[in-house]
Amino acid sequence: MRKTGSSIAQVFTGTQIDDALYEELEAALLMADTGVKATEHLLQDLKRRVKDSRASDPAAVRALLTDALAELLQPLQKPLVVGEHTPTVMMVVGVNGAGKTTSIGKLTRHLADAEQNVLLAAADTFRAAAREQLSVWADRNRVQIVSQEGGDPSAVTYDAVVAGRSRGCDVVIADTAGRLPTQLHLMEELKKIKRVIGKAQEGAPHEVLLVVDGNTGQNALNQVRAFDDALGLTGLVVTKLDGTAKGGVLAAIARERPIPVYFIGVGEKLEDLQTFDAREFAQALLE
Repeated sequence: MRKTGSSIAQVFTGTQIDDALYEELEAALLMADTGVKATEHLLQDLKRRVKDSRASDPAAVRALLTDALAELLQPLQKPLVVGEHTPTVMMVVGVNGAGKTTSIGKLTRHLADAEQNVLLAAADTFRAAAREQLSVWADRNRVQIVSQEGGDPSAVTYDAVVAGRSRGCDVVIADTAGRLPTQLHLMEELKKIKRVIGKAQEGAPHEVLLVVDGNTGQNALNQVRAFDDALGLTGLVVTKLDGTAKGGVLAAIARERPIPVYFIGVGEKLEDLQTFDAREFAQALLE
């Protein structure tokens, strides 16, 4: 996360704590897409901490900012729990290009490593390559997949949940078509998929996960709002944080929609999907 970190860290290279330092810090936080509300909150919290600790040099202020940021992000730190339902049904949504299908592959690997029996539902029936892409991940992770060529996404998902129940699977993950939250007719289809999952298994889906691209900054927050309003999100997967200068968006999410961040994507490899740790993230952001 050096790209985000370096722009904020350089604020603390001076010799004194003054208004100029706070102004520079405010600008750096906004540039990192921390958002106005979270930035105001962090600056107020930081000034209080500086006063209470009687910090006298900028390096100490940086450590206090790490504490303030870790505290703000803490509500996002929550593990993904499976096993309370058999199967645990997850519906994965997001806009095109956010890394949704790739994240499902990595999540499947994470669950398979924990000896969970996973079944994938290829409910993205619009994008021809999506089924093939998901099949590759299924093969790579040695898990089962339910798909139909050009079928109705709700029907595919229904069949997968029924199959998951009859085969005794631990987890069923439904990959849905990428869409913009402004495409209202397509958002309605997502609501339909969610309803149909509930018909296949009462109380499902147990998780509605949104995959967002960390590079998109404030736009990611808009997506969180829109998909949460439509579907009631239970968790987030934030991808591509390794190459972004906008990592502050998690602070904005924590301030406005504190939905748990189950995983963050920090690279291309299967094992580059990591569980979110608030303090570790705060430290990485301010290195």
